[in-house]
Amino acid sequence: MEQHLLSAAQIIQAGGVVAYPTESVYGLGCDPFNRNAVEQLLAIKHRPVSKGLILIGESVAQLAPYLRLTERQATQLQQQWPAPVTYLIDASDRLPAWVRGQHRKVAVRVPDHPLARQLCQLVGQPIISTSANISGRPAARTRYQVARQLGDQLDFIVSGACDRGAKPSTIIDLESGRTVRP
Repeated sequence: MEQHLLSAAQIIQAGGVVAYPTESVYGLGCDPFNRNAVEQLLAIKHRPVSKGLILIGESVAQLAPYLRLTERQATQLQQQWPAPVTYLIDASDRLPAWVRGQHRKVAVRVPDHPLARQLCQLVGQPIISTSANISGRPAARTRYQVARQLGDQLDFIVSGACDRGAKPSTIIDLESGRTVRP
């Protein structure tokens, strides 16, 4: 499995788009700092850049340079993650606008799926994470569903299991504590 994930990481580093398992559904990922890769991912999904994308990392420390966090908030996230909980947090100037979309905040998560976290570790930075589907269609929960819906448009599909009964991650605004998506 290590070689399989290493191949996916190298493809992301080279500007490719990959699919990988997360807690509940397969995600699409790429290098968030490579505008062409993000534009390719958005074209695959038929998703406008204005909506913004989720950024995942292996740890709070990996995500922190791209966020405006107080010490209290960083401590809170350390205690919460890894978990299928995504937080909306003010983005730092280091995060490209094409990741945030029309928002000043960015959605971030340290996933509770070992393959997704390990992929971020192997890439050496956070990666994009958005559901593996064309916008408006059901998200893929298996490698087969990803291949059937998007396979010819992707550079790589990581094999692995999702919790097929799980719901997509909860999204919470860190500053207000308001739940945006249950």
